[in-house]
Amino acid sequence: MSTLPRVLTVAGSDSGGGAGVQADLKVFVAHNVYGLCAITAITAQNTLGIKKTHILPPQVVGEQIEAVTTDIGVDSVKTGMLGTGETIRVVAEKVEKHKLQNLVVDPVMLATTGAELLGGDGIEVLADELIPLAKIVTPNIREAEKLAGLSINSVSDMARAAKEMCETLGVEAVLVTGWRHGRRAKR
Repeated sequence: MSTLPRVLTVAGSDSGGGAGVQADLKVFVAHNVYGLCAITAITAQNTLGIKKTHILPPQVVGEQIEAVTTDIGVDSVKTGMLGTGETIRVVAEKVEKHKLQNLVVDPVMLATTGAELLGGDGIEVLADELIPLAKIVTPNIREAEKLAGLSINSVSDMARAAKEMCETLGVEAVLVTGWRHGRRAKR
């Protein structure tokens, strides 16, 4: 067995390879860590956008986490597209059951194209059950606006939203992404 740090990504599969599990695993290799995955959804997508999404049953997501955690072990976890509140609950249960450390939550709610990737009660469950377990949360500007309940129009607004999320959601740290060269990144 490798002595490399073991990092589990819990996210959707991007057939175009530019996001989700595929992108995470590429980053893990570049940083010399052993990548593990639990796939939450399968997407038919390319550089032009998401054509179709199929959310996997939450039980299957939980079984994938259980399989790698009980055999290989996990040193850190990074979440991406979780898709539903029920899947988020399963992920949070597994994080608590296995006392998984170093949880990074990327609260994927919308695709770059604007397509909704987290439906139903997902945002509420994310805020109440998974984010409080995280070491850091990495929302983009639109996600930070939803989670903090604030409008973001400047870098100082980003800092204010991050502080608000730390105080209200119980997370240790927040990194709001999406500001480029003195202005908000294009939507």
